[in-house]
Amino acid sequence: MFEPQDTPRIFAQEPGVDFPRAVVNGLRARLAGQPPEAMARVTLFVNTSRMGRRIEALFSEGPACFLPRIRLITDLGADLATDGAALDLPPAMSSLRRNLELAKLIARLLESQPDLAPRHATYALAESLAGLFDEMRGEGVGINRLANLDVADHSRYWARSLAFIELANRFVGTMEDGFLDAATRQRRVVEALVSRWAETPPSDPVIVAGSTGSRGTTALFMRCVAALPQGAVILPGFDFDLPASVWDNPESDMSAEDHPQYRFRKLLTSLDMSWSNVTPWQATEPPSRRRNALLSLALRPAPVTDVWQSEGPRFTDVGEATQGVTLIEAPTPRDQANAIALVLRDAAERGQPAALISPDRTLTRQVTAALDRWRIVPDDSAGRPLPLTAPGRLLRHVAEMRGAQIDGVALLTLLKHPLTHTGEERGEHLRLTRDLELGALRRSMPFPDRSALLGWAGEDDQKQRWAHWIGGLIETLASARRASLADHVAQTLDITERLAAGSRSDDPAELWDKEAGRVARTMLDDLQGEAEHGGEMSAGEFRDLFTSFLNGGDVRETTESHPGVMIWGTLEARVQGVDLVILGGLQDGTWPQTISPDPWMNRAMRKQAGLLLPERQIGLSAHDFQMAFGTREVILTRALRDDESETVPSRWINRLTNLMSGMSDAGRAALDGMRGRGKVWLDRVQDLETPEREVPSAIRPAPMPPVEHRPNRLSFTQVGRLVRDPYAIYAQKILHLSPIDALHKRPDAPLRGTILHEIFERFVSDRTQNEPRDAARERLLSIARDVLENGLPWPAARILWLAKIARNADWFLDGEAERQAQATDILTELRGEASFFDPPFTLHGRADRMDVRADGRVALFDYKTGQIPTKDQQRAYDKQLLLEALVLKVGGFDKLGRADTAEVAYIGLGSTPKVSSVEVEPGLLLDVEKEFEALIQSFRQPSRGYVSRRVMFSAGDGTGDFDHLARYGEWDHAEDPTPEPVGDHDG
Repeated sequence: MFEPQDTPRIFAQEPGVDFPRAVVNGLRARLAGQPPEAMARVTLFVNTSRMGRRIEALFSEGPACFLPRIRLITDLGADLATDGAALDLPPAMSSLRRNLELAKLIARLLESQPDLAPRHATYALAESLAGLFDEMRGEGVGINRLANLDVADHSRYWARSLAFIELANRFVGTMEDGFLDAATRQRRVVEALVSRWAETPPSDPVIVAGSTGSRGTTALFMRCVAALPQGAVILPGFDFDLPASVWDNPESDMSAEDHPQYRFRKLLTSLDMSWSNVTPWQATEPPSRRRNALLSLALRPAPVTDVWQSEGPRFTDVGEATQGVTLIEAPTPRDQANAIALVLRDAAERGQPAALISPDRTLTRQVTAALDRWRIVPDDSAGRPLPLTAPGRLLRHVAEMRGAQIDGVALLTLLKHPLTHTGEERGEHLRLTRDLELGALRRSMPFPDRSALLGWAGEDDQKQRWAHWIGGLIETLASARRASLADHVAQTLDITERLAAGSRSDDPAELWDKEAGRVARTMLDDLQGEAEHGGEMSAGEFRDLFTSFLNGGDVRETTESHPGVMIWGTLEARVQGVDLVILGGLQDGTWPQTISPDPWMNRAMRKQAGLLLPERQIGLSAHDFQMAFGTREVILTRALRDDESETVPSRWINRLTNLMSGMSDAGRAALDGMRGRGKVWLDRVQDLETPEREVPSAIRPAPMPPVEHRPNRLSFTQVGRLVRDPYAIYAQKILHLSPIDALHKRPDAPLRGTILHEIFERFVSDRTQNEPRDAARERLLSIARDVLENGLPWPAARILWLAKIARNADWFLDGEAERQAQATDILTELRGEASFFDPPFTLHGRADRMDVRADGRVALFDYKTGQIPTKDQQRAYDKQLLLEALVLKVGGFDKLGRADTAEVAYIGLGSTPKVSSVEVEPGLLLDVEKEFEALIQSFRQPSRGYVSRRVMFSAGDGTGDFDHLARYGEWDHAEDPTPEPVGDHDG
């Protein structure tokens, strides 16, 4: 195929050229006129499976011929049938087994030296450490080189890292059963091939295509192939526009790894070759040679960007260079995703294949969701992370809940999962789940267990069977303890399958049926197969390991995707075969991505050791960007803001726009043109997001229902609500709405009030004459402990609330002694009711405490755990106790008959205990009755509306149960209410 030459054979293709097609066309051209089997003797090494599939597809387009042997470079170390068998190398240990073995050793190290790292990071440390050793093997760096590093300024930090590295090195050196780790085996295979081919080179052509040589082992193999008599390397995205003065000048800092051409320069330098020795593999003209030259100038290494001042003004045809370039600078990530979706939809309607290229998986998911508006399903090469699929979520939930106390939220997370109870009668299961949620979990069952569930089920056989099933699952989840990895995996799998099967079946049904389930099952089988090497761990340690393990799975679901709408990762820019690409997420930290911190060595130490620098990934991203930017039509997108702040544009966008805005008037005009074309798409997004009709702005409501439908009966506390928030009474009493109890139960203020009322009611009811102070205090705390134990299922809250009661106990007992001394009888939780006015209006409710005094008058008390009303507030708004006194006056409390009230008082039991008392003077109740009558009669007028949040202490005073119904937050208190008739006023 190739003529003899004295130098290594390096070919390349420019950015923007369809690289796989150029490879195929070049092979056909070089083998034209030769026998058909000549193509079959060619061995073609590619860097990705997608590249290999594309090359096969291009060959299949015709004419008919044999295919070359297409192999992955990364498969060299695993190919026992050829290279491995000949070299007599042991098999490679699976990465999972190696990580588990390392995690087990790291766990032992942390037991002896717990200050090195937290235990929950064990598996993450093992993965990271394995990655470091893969890199060391790939770059040919031995442990001895690390031991000899100059770390005088980092001795303490390095000592920690070295402890882990030496541990891993001992493990690698003592692997059981003659295994090698994959990176070591790959390196040995390549080194052996280099040695063997140096003596006996293969007679058939060997070609490496599409790799940049960023890894040491790959670069070693490429140098070997390039030097073979019938070997060649084809580089993708080679910048032929970069001047030799920059390429060959060491002062240009082409050694900086963040430059897109750095890897090519490093490869050529190692082969004693120059930029001028590289020739095109196939004479294919790029879509825009001037655009390639413009980007090459923009991406010049930092030390020589001063040439912008001289070369920029001389750059011609900048308008032609950017004619096919659009810059979309969207205000928000949502606008960016919608703009991209519109571009892809437009291309699909025109029948033009288009691809979104981005490393931002959040953006690609947003675009996929936006495309669903038009029922367009893109062909996403990355698929979905396994933990985001239905089987992955269920497995993750089970692993997270093992060993923990299950609350209502966690239980419903399992019961409402789409794969739960799919074995049989899922509809009935969902009905029972709804009944359990509304009837128990949102009321009195914050932490469900078998006995509580069976109590809820009652005598219903169907509910009983279902409750037994749930109770067994909860008990199994809670029983997780320290065990072997194999037991943890088996139990997690057992619980997940029982959830999927349901209460009436043993078949997990849909759990493993679809592609996501098959991927999950395969991964779990792998984990079970290697679990014996994982050792023992707690449920929490298993959860962290299992989560990391699931994160390594991706699912390519077999959906009917649109053949012309693709989503690719940045690496696939080299495999492009479309004329329209969208480069999305071009903001700093996304493309290029923020460099992850290295837990083992800093940049200086890596450089000393000869390992890859953090800038390597930036350089690879820059090369992928340069490759894609050369496409015939390219759209650059970024969001000006994210959820928190303004974003910083990608460094490549920054360089390009800075160069164009300063190079010439033509450059500025071209940049304005790019932005103008982007604005067209943003305007379309605005049109898309604008509703067809405007939603009327919210007004402060004041509904006026018919008088006959207005309430004629309210409790003591509801009267106060009628004064302050009439709309709440309208919703509750007229619309007959009631708030649903919160699912996520918390030891909040209402519950605290209920608990403390019960404590002090029992204390007062069980009182004895002349009880010693110490005995009273002990009795109070004993009652508190009992009530808290039975009514408060949160241990931390029980301790805290009991401590507050103990702190206020002496203050309460001092006041209680005085109150009891004045009372001849004490009544608690007494119900009363009385009717007033004409037509009658009934006032009812329950009094917390009534102390009957020697003169026959009564003192009314109410316990408060929060802020207690002041005297002025009691007279103006909080009239609960005064209304109780009014009912007492007319004989509404049967046990007391008609009686006068001496005083009403709130006993505050909060952080600052105090009593707020109001003396009931002779004319006070008469005034209260008149004000009460005026209030009720006003709401019997048809023109009186039930205003939302009529009288509040402050604009942000609490959140009412019906504020969302009144659209509170869309209007403010400065607005006047808008009375509006509701209902049938004629009927």
